[in-house]
Amino acid sequence: MASSADVHVRICGQEIIKYDLEIKALIQDIRDCPGPQSTLAELNSQVKEKFGQLRLRIQDLEQMAREQDRETDRIAIQAETESQRKQMMSNQTAWRKSNLACKLSIDHVEKDELLRGGEYLSTRQRKATKESLVETSSSITESLMSISRIMSENVKQSEDTIGTLATSSRTVLETNEEFKSMTGTIHLGRKLILKYNRRELTDKLLIFLALALFLATVLYILKKRLFPFI
Repeated sequence: MASSADVHVRICGQEIIKYDLEIKALIQDIRDCPGPQSTLAELNSQVKEKFGQLRLRIQDLEQMAREQDRETDRIAIQAETESQRKQMMSNQTAWRKSNLACKLSIDHVEKDELLRGGEYLSTRQRKATKESLVETSSSITESLMSISRIMSENVKQSEDTIGTLATSSRTVLETNEEFKSMTGTIHLGRKLILKYNRRELTDKLLIFLALALFLATVLYILKKRLFPFI
């Protein structure tokens, strides 16, 4: 039966996965960014924010590992924490490479525009860049909304699970109390039966002794009446 601590660990893991996916999407946007430098700077700012949130959740998961009662659970969560930390470092490496590739691409485009000196071509490129940015922004927004819906559903499922566990726990406690009450009643009944059995044996013994005494008395009287000389 899962505990509330297990549910919190699972929710924390889901949030880490969400941040990881968002970071990967932003890194891909940086890799495909046609410029200008201000757009690249905005994407980098978003990546930094997501990395900060991801780092905090990994720290939370590490703290949950230390708070586990069972050694197996602690080791499993620590292993997951280490895996997520390595994944974060891999994303950081990919982020640096994407930045370098994007800056080289933007520099190349800017130099090419200067060499061509074609204002019309430059205008068309800026328009295409804006359209590309709008499409990319729309795609990212849809992805984030989808992720948000998934996380909301997972959180609701977790809340339902906690409620079910609480109800099951109350039912188990009530059943346990009933079993305790029935056990006490059975023990009391057994004691009464043993007591009545002992009393029955005592009554039989007293009746036997009384009967023996009665017979002895009758024999004694008969002896005195019939055989007074003996």
